[in-house]
Amino acid sequence: MKPMLAAFAATALIAVGAYFALNEIAPFSSADRQTGDAVRLD
Repeated sequence: MKPMLAAFAATALIAVGAYFALNEIAPFSSADRQTGDAVRLD
C-alpha cells in the first residue's frame, strides 16, 4: 500500500512540476498561439 501511495504522490508532483515548467518555457494560451506576424507596435 505504501509504494502505491508514494507512486501517486510522485505522479502528482511530476504533473504539477511539468505544468509550471512548460508554462514558463512556451506560451500555451490561445491568444499567444494565434497571433500572426503582422502585429502593430505603437
